[in-house]
Amino acid sequence: MLMKKKISLSYFFRLLRGSFLLFLIAVFLSKPLQLIASEQASAAPKSDSLKQKINLFDSDELLEVSLRFDLTGFQKKSDKAGSFDGTMTFHPGQPDSLSVKVSVKHRGEYRYQTCSFPPIQLNFKKPVYAVADTGKIKKIKLVTHCKPGSQSDDYVLREYLVYKIFSLFSDTSFRVRLLKINYFDTRKKNKSIIQYGFLIEPLNLLASRTNNVVVKAENLNQRSIIPAVMDRAAIFNYMIANWDWSVPGQHNLAIVKSKIPALSVQGIVIPFDFDLCGIVNADYGTPAPEMGLSSSRDRKYAGICRERQTTEKELLYFRSKKEEIYSVINDFPLLSQRSKKDITVFLDTFFDNFEKQRDFDYLVDTILGSCKKL
Repeated sequence: MLMKKKISLSYFFRLLRGSFLLFLIAVFLSKPLQLIASEQASAAPKSDSLKQKINLFDSDELLEVSLRFDLTGFQKKSDKAGSFDGTMTFHPGQPDSLSVKVSVKHRGEYRYQTCSFPPIQLNFKKPVYAVADTGKIKKIKLVTHCKPGSQSDDYVLREYLVYKIFSLFSDTSFRVRLLKINYFDTRKKNKSIIQYGFLIEPLNLLASRTNNVVVKAENLNQRSIIPAVMDRAAIFNYMIANWDWSVPGQHNLAIVKSKIPALSVQGIVIPFDFDLCGIVNADYGTPAPEMGLSSSRDRKYAGICRERQTTEKELLYFRSKKEEIYSVINDFPLLSQRSKKDITVFLDTFFDNFEKQRDFDYLVDTILGSCKKL
């Protein structure tokens, strides 16, 4: 009986040791799998976080990018319709980066002819997002420097600010994203250059975001536009001394209409392309002689004629926005104090007309004296 107990106990301990050994082996073998799973889990948030950082219009922060393509061929401008394959790398923060394949095309008319570095149309091989998981972008306008150097950078920054200022007056305005661009020549004939630029929200994306549809007709005039919207755009262009626009032909402005039938009788104008305006004051922006202007800082009202009371009311709305406008300029860290001073002194020549009734009456008379009688 005693012998049987010893055998049973011995057998029991052997089983116990075997079971414990199997348990250790199982733990040991499962550990790498747990590590792999852990690494995958930790990698996913990082990838998601990176995607969040490069959504093009969900932030006003400066975004650094690298653009690699045939810079030599692009600057020769031998074939405006041609395109150049390349790679754009987004650098939302070190060491994060994300590369996408793109094709680069020339665009524009005046700047294409005038500038050594024309504006660009970017076509993404795979879409990127405007904001998180919303608004796929395949094609987008890139506003570039006109010539190498800091002066062209200043023009780019000023034009970028004009878009930001117009957004104070209308929700139906183009969003823009400022870039610091590292250009690399894949043919290695040109040195790499670093300049500012900015992306302009695609029109179809703007229309979708604001519950509108794009109007393509070019035979419209200012009476085709909602009166208050038309007046606001016209006075805005007068304030910044932008003479290079018109509703017929949709020259430097886009037109959308509401998707709501009751609100779609007339359109909404959205101005863009401000490089020739007085705020930018580009050295290549001399008005055509037929405009009757001596410099890009001369103002000429090109809006439709309204009743005097209507014009006065809209002008006073602009006066109410003065501090916000100046804040956009003065709070912008990348613009030099000299340029901020230059812009605000120029805008003072508009806003000083509101200080005295006599000056305000003269401003209204000037607008009503040059408005279009359609």
